[in-house]
Amino acid sequence: MFPKVRQVYSGAKPSMHAPHSYVNALMPWYDSQSRDLPWRQKGQDHADPYGVWVSEIMLQQTTVAAVLDYYARFMARFPSVEHLASAPLEDVLHQWQGLGYYSRARNLHKAAQVVVSQYNGAFPACEKSLLALPGVGPYTAAAIASMAYNIPTLPVDGNVARVFARLFKIATPLPQLLGEVRSRMGAFTGHGPHHGDIAQALMDLGATICTPARPSCDVCPLRGLCQAFAASNTHAYPVKAPKKTTPHKWATAFVMRNTQGDVYIRQRPETGLLASLMEVPTTPWDTQEPGEFSPPVQGDWQRIPKPVTHIFTHFKLTVSVWLAEGVTQDPNLAGMWTPLSELSSHAFPTLMDKIFKSAGIKINTSS
Repeated sequence: MFPKVRQVYSGAKPSMHAPHSYVNALMPWYDSQSRDLPWRQKGQDHADPYGVWVSEIMLQQTTVAAVLDYYARFMARFPSVEHLASAPLEDVLHQWQGLGYYSRARNLHKAAQVVVSQYNGAFPACEKSLLALPGVGPYTAAAIASMAYNIPTLPVDGNVARVFARLFKIATPLPQLLGEVRSRMGAFTGHGPHHGDIAQALMDLGATICTPARPSCDVCPLRGLCQAFAASNTHAYPVKAPKKTTPHKWATAFVMRNTQGDVYIRQRPETGLLASLMEVPTTPWDTQEPGEFSPPVQGDWQRIPKPVTHIFTHFKLTVSVWLAEGVTQDPNLAGMWTPLSELSSHAFPTLMDKIFKSAGIKINTSS
């Protein structure tokens, strides 16, 4: 059994030259100030690898505050990796609805099936095996290894990288900065028995104290060891890479309702952006504004005055929305006509929620 965190790390005075100085300065702060998160355990009670994995996949591109409710609902619906592996993909996508970046949900489902079929439901304990799971990168593998299995490694995300950049005045911009941070992990790994706590302490420090714009250096437990703080230039780190121009794409969306008021929807292809999610028909997403087009069916098509704008990771999309009411159902269409009351039972991306709202149709993508 491991001793309590406070018993391990309290009492040592930070020193730039002492091997344990960074950990000794950080851990008493974490012991008293750490965030209370549902997937987290401290000290001898190691976290459940399934909960850590789900939370870390959700937290990619998303804040803790935004994830908490989604995490609770997801874990209630899929309380174990076996439940997740056996669920239909559409159910998983529906629970993910509103979080965006849906490839994460698809990889989560695939990885759960691998864990069940190849590891009898027990997550592997080494980073190399974890990295072989669909959707698991170096950060997530290190998070599971350290937080669930107490392996002396460090998950390096933007928060941790920012702490290191200021602590050691690393002038390398992202994404190359991540490699520099990993080469300096020895300042924190291998010191003390609770490696998962050290990793989570650095995450909390970056998220709550060593923030991007206005770091709270006056209450930072590492300020006495921070080179950027000593030089009074924490604002200069991390160094920003030159900003890239965001590509712009355009498309036209067709929202059509039959004489009963049902809405026509179809499923996107199984691969590519927003794969397997439901949508209304659209033109191809092109780098040129759409010109002449043919709607899916004949009808009294009305253009919604204000287009829909949606920002993806690598491009901006502007969608012109057209609406037709009382159209005649075409038996050649491959999708389905769905009553308004049943729209929320399907998995739509946030983009489609915006398109529906522009056409006066409201669905709930957060449940």
